[in-house]
Amino acid sequence: MKELENVVIRFSGDSGDGMQLTGTQFSTTSALMGNDMSTFPDYPSEIRAPQGTVAGVSGFQVCFGATEVNTPGDEPDVLVAMNPAALKANLADVKRGGTIIVNNDAFSPANLKKAGYESNPLDTNELDNYKVIRIDISNLTTEALKNLDLDLKAKGRCKNFCALGFTYYLFDRDMDSTIKWIESKFGKTPVLKEANILALKAGYNYGGNTLITTNRYQVPKAKIEKGKYRQMQGNAATAWGLMQAAEAAGLKLFLGSYPITPATEILQELAKFKEFGVKTFQAEDEIAGICSAIGASFGGALAATTTSGPGLALKTEAIGLGVIYEIPLVIVNVQRGGPSTGLPTKTEQADLLQSFYGRNGECPTVVVAASRPSDCFEMAYEAARLALEHMTPVILLTDGYIAQGAEPWKIPDIEKEFRPIKTRMVDRKLAPGEQFLSYQRDPKTLVRPWAIPGMAGYEHRIGGLEKSENFGNVSHDAKNHQRMVELRAEKIARVVDNIPDQEVFGDKSGDLLVVSWGGTYGATYSAVRELRKEGKRVSLMHMKYLNPMPKNVGKILKSYKKILVPELNMGQLQHLLREKFLIETIGYHKVQGQPLKITEVVGLINRELESL
Repeated sequence: MKELENVVIRFSGDSGDGMQLTGTQFSTTSALMGNDMSTFPDYPSEIRAPQGTVAGVSGFQVCFGATEVNTPGDEPDVLVAMNPAALKANLADVKRGGTIIVNNDAFSPANLKKAGYESNPLDTNELDNYKVIRIDISNLTTEALKNLDLDLKAKGRCKNFCALGFTYYLFDRDMDSTIKWIESKFGKTPVLKEANILALKAGYNYGGNTLITTNRYQVPKAKIEKGKYRQMQGNAATAWGLMQAAEAAGLKLFLGSYPITPATEILQELAKFKEFGVKTFQAEDEIAGICSAIGASFGGALAATTTSGPGLALKTEAIGLGVIYEIPLVIVNVQRGGPSTGLPTKTEQADLLQSFYGRNGECPTVVVAASRPSDCFEMAYEAARLALEHMTPVILLTDGYIAQGAEPWKIPDIEKEFRPIKTRMVDRKLAPGEQFLSYQRDPKTLVRPWAIPGMAGYEHRIGGLEKSENFGNVSHDAKNHQRMVELRAEKIARVVDNIPDQEVFGDKSGDLLVVSWGGTYGATYSAVRELRKEGKRVSLMHMKYLNPMPKNVGKILKSYKKILVPELNMGQLQHLLREKFLIETIGYHKVQGQPLKITEVVGLINRELESL
């Protein structure tokens, strides 16, 4: 038994091979065994690509360790390839000297041809730089289930659990949690429950009985902060953060959304919590989704809508309506590759400028971004808090990488860590003869009051036409329009007084500052931490509040010789920093549908430090 600090394992196979489920079970088991971990599901956009082709390959990567884990890892130490296409699609990523576990049965002439192989790579020198473990996973599964009343096709579907069982043997994982999950999932179909448990045990026992590998590996428990943890996916964390905000504000939560990859799980998650007063509405299109949320906000609910980049484009006119209404509204944009339909199942963070400027007229909104799966909870709460306290639409940016990834989440002490949210809802009776002024603003924040239909004396006009200052009547007066545009912009600018100062990881001045935002946090933080241990004068400023930016950002930027901005776009934050602070920055632009790697960022930093 060898002890390892951390391991990266990737499960890969055809879209119908259950790799997402297999990876999820492996990560859940690792979390329950005390490891820190992070996951990255990666699957094709085709509903059903041709079976056995590279286009149809689906994967799930897990990094689990005894030390702090911030990304799912750069390169797999272990690849589980269920067919030739999975091997072909992933071989270039596997670490030299790594282990490749293959389903030997699947390497038939027909499958090799589908994958584009002229000869079987298992029989050539193509894999000489790797440790290859060939297992007849399909036959092993069928043999284990031979006494069950299932057809061959149904038995074949259990092969993912057989492969999972072998990896549990290899890395000394406990099967109990997976067995309990199978019993719960297939409890109403006893034969499927028995089949999957038998397949899991067959894979595990195969390792022990054949000694096909001379080594087994242990990854000790991670030394992490004490507390109660659960595995949390980013989209689920976003849903829970919205629920917590509604609870903190004493409001009902309403979500009006149209399903779109990779944001749909937020709608699905919230639909489970009707007992908490959550109302969900699956609209017929993106416009209906946000307009229903605007109506719910007008009616006194914490209202939200979820989407991805193409959907945000369709919602732009309604976002403008929310801005001129000046009502609280949370718009969650789970970014994906674009433009147009683009790369629906791949990650990108190219909607930043769209969030800033993608509307007609002068139409400012607050923009915030989550940094990792568990952080989606806090930033969803923050988006809702800012929307309610400042009576404005707030755009929360996540991305496919963190939204569909998962990691251990320390369950917070709600009473200590999340104070009540005080809304702008009117809470007093009007004095006799007093007129309610729907656009009369708080002198400090410029926020208008929130009155809902049915409040006696608080009747007021609302709509998409420009309003007169204070009264809210329709106004076409030129000077009034100038004034209202300036007030709305200044209201958003003053949100800066209600957000924390920007933090820096590392020295407050130095040779190089890495500036990142969104889902690039794991890679940039890990790279900077690694190089600081080597004595390099590099620091990290990871931004979560983007519009407005914290007050001290300009001062921080001027304290370093060089500014490096790595992004999964063509330099959008870099553009904003240059425009706002008139500074020189160095950009790194990756638009491949894949997240940043730690090694990429380390290389970038070293290159810039060497040129000083």
